[in-house]
Amino acid sequence: MFRFIRLPLVLSLVVLSSFADPKPNVLFISIDDLNDYISPLDNHPGIKTPNFDRLAQRSVTFSNAHCAAPACHPSRVAVMTGVHPTTSGIYRNLFGAHGPRWRHESVALADAVVLSQHFRDHGYYAAGAGKIFHTLQWTSGDSQNDPTAWDEYRGDPLDPISPDWPRPAITALDQNAGFVGKRPLRDHYFGAAPVALRADQGDGPVVDWAIEQLNESREQPLFLGVGLFRPHIPWEVPQQWFDLYPEDRVVLPEYLESDLDDARSHRRERWHKWVTDNQQWKHLMRGYLASISYVDDQLGRLLDGLDASPLAGNTIIVLWSDHGFHIGEKENWEKFALWEQTTRTPVFIHAPGVSRDGERTPQPTTTTDLYPTLCELAGLPIPAQCTGTSIAAQVRNPAKFDDRVSLTSFVFPGDGTKASHGLSDTQYRYIQYADGFEELYDLQKDRNEFHNLADDPNYAAVKARLAGELPRGAVADVKIPTDSPYHRGRARPAAEGKSEAVGRPL
Repeated sequence: MFRFIRLPLVLSLVVLSSFADPKPNVLFISIDDLNDYISPLDNHPGIKTPNFDRLAQRSVTFSNAHCAAPACHPSRVAVMTGVHPTTSGIYRNLFGAHGPRWRHESVALADAVVLSQHFRDHGYYAAGAGKIFHTLQWTSGDSQNDPTAWDEYRGDPLDPISPDWPRPAITALDQNAGFVGKRPLRDHYFGAAPVALRADQGDGPVVDWAIEQLNESREQPLFLGVGLFRPHIPWEVPQQWFDLYPEDRVVLPEYLESDLDDARSHRRERWHKWVTDNQQWKHLMRGYLASISYVDDQLGRLLDGLDASPLAGNTIIVLWSDHGFHIGEKENWEKFALWEQTTRTPVFIHAPGVSRDGERTPQPTTTTDLYPTLCELAGLPIPAQCTGTSIAAQVRNPAKFDDRVSLTSFVFPGDGTKASHGLSDTQYRYIQYADGFEELYDLQKDRNEFHNLADDPNYAAVKARLAGELPRGAVADVKIPTDSPYHRGRARPAAEGKSEAVGRPL
């Protein structure tokens, strides 16, 4: 029988407050190498991503979000620490780590508090799975995750995905047989092929584990990080996802033969030459689209799991990708550039009772803004280390955007340790390379960035305004600290074959 118990006034208010305003849970979803082809963003012809549409309907879509760096390692460290590469000096992929070597790569990050750890320090149970920090399917044990930042992590936090991904039989063949020239990378990693996946393989078991966490009974609120690996290369997913995209119906991106005549070379044109020499463009595009639809299905399963869980009504959802992706645009493949196709990343945010779900905002934002945003939405203090600015105001009112710009930075091969920078406002994209070369694009008139306006006098004022937003005093590119206890050098499993040079971007 329920009995009313009279409590002192102050204690009564505390008890009532704890019931009326419980801390929100956080579902923090990272998807690897996902560009803007998905239907809520650019809606590439024929793309099938119903669950991204579903997420967009229940969140605010940040249609002008950009990565901090166009590579996996620096981007993910920037998100998880809230510290931009221009402060940390981590601009590129740095291989050969077993643990959070980034703390020794950058003086600025030596004592940085990881996002999950910050929530843990404020009463949350922090659980994670899959690729949150950088690792690869074929570099088992080469991971920059920080196991101490989590209460629980699925499997081995320093080898979180390689056991989940089998390879198709085709990889036993010579990857260059029947082709002109040498395929980029090795072992068919730059390729597309159907692969059979059991229920306990691929991204599926990561989602299964996450759903179990959503249904676990705890007194603490939950911070749940879920890292999904596709559509990262190799584009190997079950046949049913390839069947959605018959090759004769695959639409390639818009392409201009002279596109690089007024732009600075990304020095990866050889990849595109191999693709076109061997008539592989549609085949590889098909594999990328199939991988997007595969991960869209995993997202749907995760949303279903959340909706069926006890946490359904009180969970913040944030979905982001580490950077954009080229499928031949500007003769580029993968990332490692500063054009919008590389830097633009999906960002969706839902906050119960706060977000204007179903709306979108053109607010320029950098993914380093996610850390302070989550803190504000959850009522946590924002650590002094954060270099980004909260976008919670745009979550509350997507139409109320400010005049900040996004900032993406990278150190290109051949530029020594000096960074290049790209930034966007609501209309223009401006790039200044380490050697002083400039590019300027009007994205409202020229979405594909075909025509560089940097030397057009009619745009001199626009260029000067955006150049004034470039970072001052950006730190130099860091080197791999070989004396770090988390450094393991070139060690790779023998089955992987010849390794890439440590520190060289893939």
